[in-house]
Amino acid sequence: MATSTDPNLDPSTDPSIDPNLESHLTLPVLPVSSGVVFPEMVVTIRAETDDARRTLEHAKAGSELVIVPRRDGIYARVGTLARIEQAGQLPDGSLAAVVRGVARVRIGQGVVGDTAALWVQVDRLPADETTPAITELAATYREIARELLDTVGGRQLTGLLNDVRSPGALADTIGWWPNLEFEQKVELLETVDVEARLRTAIDWARDALAEANVTATIARDVNEGFEKNQREVILRRQLDAIRKELGEGSDNAIDDYRSRLAELDVSDAVRAAVTKEIDRFERVGEQSMESSWIRTWLDTIFELPWNSRTDDNYDLPHARTVLDADHTGLDEVKDRIIEFLAVRKLRAERNVDTGSHRRAGTILVLVGPPGVGKTSLGESVARALGRKFVRTALGGIHDEAEIRGHRRTYVGARPGRIVRALIDAGSMNPVVLLDEIDKLGADWRGDPTSALLEVLDPAQNHTFRDHYLELELDLSSVVFIATANTLDRMPAPLLDRMELITISGYSEDEKLAIARDHLVPRIYERNGVQPDEVVLSDEVMRAVISGYTREAGVRRLEQRLDRLVRKAATTIANGAAPPVTVHVDEIRDALGRPVTEDKPIERITTPGIATGLAVTGAGGDVLFVEAAAMPGKSGLTLTGQLGEVMRESGEIALSYLRAHAAALGIDDTAMDRRFHVHFPAGGIPKDGPSAGITMTTALASYLTQRRVRPDVAMTGEITLHGRVLPIGGVKEKVLAAHRAGLRTVILPSANEPDADDIPEDVRSQLTLHFVDDIGKVLELALES
Repeated sequence: MATSTDPNLDPSTDPSIDPNLESHLTLPVLPVSSGVVFPEMVVTIRAETDDARRTLEHAKAGSELVIVPRRDGIYARVGTLARIEQAGQLPDGSLAAVVRGVARVRIGQGVVGDTAALWVQVDRLPADETTPAITELAATYREIARELLDTVGGRQLTGLLNDVRSPGALADTIGWWPNLEFEQKVELLETVDVEARLRTAIDWARDALAEANVTATIARDVNEGFEKNQREVILRRQLDAIRKELGEGSDNAIDDYRSRLAELDVSDAVRAAVTKEIDRFERVGEQSMESSWIRTWLDTIFELPWNSRTDDNYDLPHARTVLDADHTGLDEVKDRIIEFLAVRKLRAERNVDTGSHRRAGTILVLVGPPGVGKTSLGESVARALGRKFVRTALGGIHDEAEIRGHRRTYVGARPGRIVRALIDAGSMNPVVLLDEIDKLGADWRGDPTSALLEVLDPAQNHTFRDHYLELELDLSSVVFIATANTLDRMPAPLLDRMELITISGYSEDEKLAIARDHLVPRIYERNGVQPDEVVLSDEVMRAVISGYTREAGVRRLEQRLDRLVRKAATTIANGAAPPVTVHVDEIRDALGRPVTEDKPIERITTPGIATGLAVTGAGGDVLFVEAAAMPGKSGLTLTGQLGEVMRESGEIALSYLRAHAAALGIDDTAMDRRFHVHFPAGGIPKDGPSAGITMTTALASYLTQRRVRPDVAMTGEITLHGRVLPIGGVKEKVLAAHRAGLRTVILPSANEPDADDIPEDVRSQLTLHFVDDIGKVLELALES
């Protein structure tokens, strides 16, 4: 048993046991797990376990044993010395015994007895002492216990209570209370000190009396209405009884709801629906399960800012000033936002935002890689208009109910994110930014993108209905601005309702201007330093941009500059006199090694490798394409986690080379092999119609053994007859090539107008070739 191996149960190490006490006994153990036997208690115990059965098999009338509570294999530290009054078998054949509790004993070491039962050494605890404090506590407990018995209808047991004279035995009578947990009874048994045991008994008796009084009061109030035999009346009386005990009025909540409804300026349909729910709430009463659902619904209704709107500021020069102050560059994006605000101004002034003219509204979606300022642009629009701003993150949502709300029949139902955005904004005409709209998912719970169709359609959102509210909400005055990294995963019907504003990545000069005008002042404020205390020169910032950031946005740049300022702030906090100037040669110590990237001049060392350009969710990127061939059955193997479009481009590239082998100077026998085209970084999914000429160039380089020029990057799709087709994302791809140190870029001829989007400082450092045939690509890309 557990006590035989636990040194804490050794009487020789327990200071509460007198070492000179001579009442040492060695007795068999009868473990119990469903009740506790106290001294002076007579009970019948049935053998429920093998240990108990072995003990009762050798039990004889008049013999003694130790009854020890046990739970989960752990024995109590204190047991009850008991005398067997009678032992035998029950009608069902199980063993049982009638035992009388004699005294508490302290459990000692387990020993080997003369039977198969568990034996243990115990020390009989001394008799209960009596002091004036104990006598007073016993009188207090006796009074509370009598009142408890009277309250629960056990007045006939009062006489038994009077027969108990010993204070310790009197405290043990609380162990008879049926509502006590097993652990509480064990705690009472292990409380050896009589005064502490009486205090515990008094506390538990008072708790039981308070519970019994409340139950009796409610039952008495309810019973007064039973003669009417109507369930509604019974529920009302229960509600009145509970509120009476809590000291609350019965109509406070209902009157409050009615007064709040009277103050709302809402449509007749909304007023009728809310009135109906208030009436239901009054009928069912708070005792019903429905009451909490109705109360939550009503609270949500009154949280909506029905009568709160902000006045729009359509001062377009002010809006342009706000946009210029918040963002460097992005002139085309700012122009489009100003146009958007100008149209809203004219529509508001000429009052055309009614009826069928609602369809003329526009929903903007800002598309670009992370860190280019999409979210902050939404905040700037709200500040320019003077509206409240609230951001709603949609990334990772799979449940349609997150947009439309959960129906009220579900447990834990609540309104959708659109309604919650209005509540958070505290206005019915805020600017709501739907962030990461391209990362919405779909599964068996529905398609959230389909639920957004009604929200983002100006012809429908004036009657948007949330499933939880079941009321029509007018969202036509809300300015919705969505953000996305890419548009590949967005359904066409949803995209059709929005106007795209593309935000490309930044060049190094633009990043430097953003860092100087926006990032560094914000970093100074965040770190508690003044601009004249920490000096970051343009040279330092440019070194960080070129050596430690490769992304299209400026988020990583802000993190790196923040680390430099923190290092300087630490120096000042340690007692250095400002200003602290950050030098270029200190950057490596603060930021570690610069970002390592594959450089085309190092990767393109042999024929069969070409440099391509692509657009990912993080902006433009440089891709390397490797081609090889080996003996075997003719065919093509493509690796690198490619999508279906890129696989088709690979097949087209190989077919074109087979058809034009002679013109390209390729031996026919060289084509009768197994070709393998690989895109490194296979953990990154790749797809899109812009790698056709890159794969063709890599294969042609391998077959002709002419190396691709390491300073050349290319992008474009190819047809089966060698025509180069236009692609998208020209600015992002060219900026990626520039960041990688490439200075020659081959683009489709149809994309020549897109070159105007490339920053002038970048374009002046590049040579752009616009081609319409793959032959021209090979002529420019392959070394002679």
